[in-house]
Amino acid sequence: MFVGAISDNFDERIEQKIFHAEIVVDNEKVVAETKAYHKIPQILSFVDENGEDIMKQQIEANYRQVKQDIVSVIDSELERIKTDPDLQHLVQGEE
Repeated sequence: MFVGAISDNFDERIEQKIFHAEIVVDNEKVVAETKAYHKIPQILSFVDENGEDIMKQQIEANYRQVKQDIVSVIDSELERIKTDPDLQHLVQGEE
């Protein structure tokens, strides 16, 4: 059971928006629903064939790969811009 007041403007109390309510939980329905739950399958394991946790190493490898991919995209886009006559003015010439 709870009571409260809500307001459209937080600094203005609005009397007609005061409420009193009760939340009713159907325990039997909750228990039945809980019994129907399925365990979430493991999609990826960070344990190697020796039983060691390699999560930190995997995260580092993914981080390095993302950085490498970003550099590759930047390089290819810069090359594309340099070879496009309509876009060449966007990059400064290499001196």
